[in-house]
Amino acid sequence: MGRKKFEEINGEYDVIVAGGGLGGLTAANILAKNGHRVLLAEQHFQLGGLATYFKRKNHIFDVALHGFPVGMKKTLRKYWSQEMADRITQVRSIRFDNPQFSLETTFTKEDFTGILINKFGVERETIVAFYNELEGMNFYDNGKMTNRGLFEKYFPGRNDVVRLLMEPITYANGSNLDELAITYGIVFSNFMSKGVFTFLGGTDLMIDMMEKELEKNGADFCTKAKVEKVSLENGKVSGVNINGRKIKCRSVLSNGNILSTIHEWIGDNHFSREFIEKAKAVRLNNSSCQVYIGLKPGEKFDFIGDLLFTSTCPVFDPEKLLAKDVTSRTFSVYYPDIRPGSDDYTIVASMNARYEDWAELGKKEYMEAKDKLIKDTVVALDKYIPGIQDKIDYTEAATPKTFQRYTLHGLGSSFGTKFEGLEVSMKLPEQIPGIFHAGSVGIIMSGWLGAANYGVIVSNKIDKYLHNL
Repeated sequence: MGRKKFEEINGEYDVIVAGGGLGGLTAANILAKNGHRVLLAEQHFQLGGLATYFKRKNHIFDVALHGFPVGMKKTLRKYWSQEMADRITQVRSIRFDNPQFSLETTFTKEDFTGILINKFGVERETIVAFYNELEGMNFYDNGKMTNRGLFEKYFPGRNDVVRLLMEPITYANGSNLDELAITYGIVFSNFMSKGVFTFLGGTDLMIDMMEKELEKNGADFCTKAKVEKVSLENGKVSGVNINGRKIKCRSVLSNGNILSTIHEWIGDNHFSREFIEKAKAVRLNNSSCQVYIGLKPGEKFDFIGDLLFTSTCPVFDPEKLLAKDVTSRTFSVYYPDIRPGSDDYTIVASMNARYEDWAELGKKEYMEAKDKLIKDTVVALDKYIPGIQDKIDYTEAATPKTFQRYTLHGLGSSFGTKFEGLEVSMKLPEQIPGIFHAGSVGIIMSGWLGAANYGVIVSNKIDKYLHNL
């Protein structure tokens, strides 16, 4: 049980979880707790998917924004451990700085309401009605209202209010004004309760604790184990080819991209024509760039907030957020107290991006573009930490090509698919008994909490399927 070398894994399991993101990890843990023989196979050398980290020099860099709703505490307590839940801690300050406004918030409902009333002049009744509409949304609804329509309904002509309400969610899950309002509403409602939280000890500790919990509950897991094909017999799942070896199983949970799951791992000929037409209509979401900054030993700076949503763009424009000529960045600031006992300061700048802006660059152009991305980011950061250039001892950049390389997501997608991917994902086992999916789909499932909870939902379906066999 626990982490194994690939040659040590058994020849048969009840369920193979293909991919070690938070959805796959959580499902594997629940299924192992329930007594099933579980193998989690991750193609990368490290677990976590996009909720991961890497080490360079003396620094640990957390990948992805380090913020999630308070619901993560309940999810970790119920499906992982109380010890992990106890490490969920609220971030102190979220700052917005752009040409339309500059403010600081705790991102709670009360604080946001006060800001909307006192700084933006919005009537309390309008705010309450807006919140109520969001809280009534769920992903089974067939509503056709877009985000643009939602904001025009409550805040007509108020691009500044839309920027305050929408910009953090666009960074979190890639949704824009023309997506269905549900892609915004559910995520915003989750955050709009108690604020934004993070994991005390860093992503490295969280993944380490998850590995120990998986081992305790009897799951096998291995890295550098690439799923190549799902085998079927009599129309049902019978096994998985991993690194050229067939491992027998009664069910498979894909924690990979839904499109590669269907088209590559299984094959279109095994599905109904209608299902494949729906799958082919699923659009991939956009990708991201990140710049990682580590300070020299002994260097530090004063508190500037935990999350900084910064922009030089005159108005809120989701298309500008994707532009290669970057005007908007989110700085995630990691002070030493996030990893007690450390004296290291690190900063991760995140920018939404388009894969096509990076994919066709030659090697020289690509390296020059990455270097420019780093330099421009450091210049932008100097506004908040004067003299930051002299404090830095390490920088690195990730682009959509980086995310594609390490996650195998089509187009390097950081947020899975657009909303139509959710129906395809959920109806997968109706097409082929034994195949399930819990990847990042439909935008609303993006983010740490959504990914973990989708793993919970699907693990219950797998548990029922296995008991019925």
